[in-house]
Amino acid sequence: MMLYNTAINLDVHYRFNYWQKIIMDYLTISTCQAPNMDFFTHDLAGYISKRLTIPVKVELDIPWQERERRLDAGEIDVCWICGLPYIRKVAKSSPAIELLAAPVMQGQRYQDRPIYFSDVVVRDASPFQTLEDLRGTTWAYNEPSSHSGYNVVRYALAMRDEISGFFGRLIESGAHQVSLQMILKGEVDASAIDSTVLEQELKDDPSIRGRIRIIDTFGPSPIPPWVISKNTRPDWQSALRQLFLGMHRNLAGKAILDRANMIRFTTIEDADYNPIRTMTRKGRGVCLKINPLELLDPCINEESTGI
Repeated sequence: MMLYNTAINLDVHYRFNYWQKIIMDYLTISTCQAPNMDFFTHDLAGYISKRLTIPVKVELDIPWQERERRLDAGEIDVCWICGLPYIRKVAKSSPAIELLAAPVMQGQRYQDRPIYFSDVVVRDASPFQTLEDLRGTTWAYNEPSSHSGYNVVRYALAMRDEISGFFGRLIESGAHQVSLQMILKGEVDASAIDSTVLEQELKDDPSIRGRIRIIDTFGPSPIPPWVISKNTRPDWQSALRQLFLGMHRNLAGKAILDRANMIRFTTIEDADYNPIRTMTRKGRGVCLKINPLELLDPCINEESTGI
């Protein structure tokens, strides 16, 4: 873990627990998004610390599942999470988080709005041209609480009246970047990849571009939001909202956004995530595959949230 201290960004390693956080009064920031965007969380932490002159701790040295648990427990103040976990968390009787801001990505396809897509990716040398061509093939998904990698796939199949058994084999990769590597290695035939993750991978390694094709796109969907714990100091909550929404007007802030392929942050409301609620309801009965020798797929054990 790293602590960014006021006006200078020195990486100082400390071991903090929840009570030390309360006593020492510092902000904790994290992300449950793809690791290829971790740099943005570090950049953002340094920017927050310098602009607001408060200590900011980056929490990235634990699995994302533990980061999410700590967010739920009020031990992480600010976090970037997927839209599907967001709607599940706020469906609870006493939500621990609320929306802070959402990024607007660079690129014409994003229409200057806080949206993103799920791109169906195959190897360039493969014979697949359409989603229908993938019937009976090996499909990778990142994990079942992902909207872009799993939830929206179920919705897309539901809209095609494909309720079960569309794919021949289903593999949980654990991350979009892993799914992409499995495609490149020929270990799976296809996967739905978060468009922002894919774009960052292509930016980091341009050689991938000629080795893959996008044969379909699901979306747009509301983009993963940045959320804030309700336990965070009220004055910090207000200051952070202003800071996020004004980053693009600050030279240092704009440089951080540019590096992450973002134009700006924008305000969002809970109703902006209703499309994900709708997709979740319509896709709920869809199982991506059927294998009588094992659990059918994660739809059997999906969380009941009243959504």
